[in-house]
Amino acid sequence: MSDDRSPGRDDREPGRDDREPGDDEGSNVAAADLRDLPAFSDGRRHSLPGEPEWPVREVAVEYDPGWFVGGYDRVEQPDGTEKNYYWAELSPATVVVAVADGDVLFVEQYRPTVRSTQLELPAGILEPGESYTAAAARELAEETGFAPDSTALLQAVWCSTGVLRHRRGYVFAEGLTPVDVDLDENEFLTPRAVPVEEALAVAREPPTNDATLEGLLLADREGLL
Repeated sequence: MSDDRSPGRDDREPGRDDREPGDDEGSNVAAADLRDLPAFSDGRRHSLPGEPEWPVREVAVEYDPGWFVGGYDRVEQPDGTEKNYYWAELSPATVVVAVADGDVLFVEQYRPTVRSTQLELPAGILEPGESYTAAAARELAEETGFAPDSTALLQAVWCSTGVLRHRRGYVFAEGLTPVDVDLDENEFLTPRAVPVEEALAVAREPPTNDATLEGLLLADREGLL
């Protein structure tokens, strides 16, 4: 049985805020209003921001190829001037630190975006209705052929906040059982097992990536490696 509980961590729907949208700024575009735009009401999971502290005078969606949304907010700054703040919104994703028999499970795959082969932690975007932990269990099984008995959310973060709207959850998984691999048609990857004591050192060898290093550092900090 999968255990999605994680004391002290928040596994609510990414991008959602408990506060009600304020109505004191008639021309302010609240985060809730974003969900009414066609780009954000299409059934996909989205990394929606919280309520703005600086007034948002306009929200413009300029690009939506189906897997991310690009646009800008026209924002009134504290000195009264206005500026367009551009963003690219990506669906929230999960990154899995899975440990079994003294090994950490990695996947090796070529990344055309950076033109290099990366040794990475298993990861993937959340499907509608999924939590970080549920998505982690699904992605781990699909990519490595191992389903976890338990999952725990280590941390949820915003990524590259200067330009991205992208939420990422880091999940620890253990108690692994072999299952059938179910890769997407555009996934060409190979599972790799790395001894726990070598995992951080291996992950730091170039080329590397932020998600893998952050996931391992969080797990190590929690005493899980």
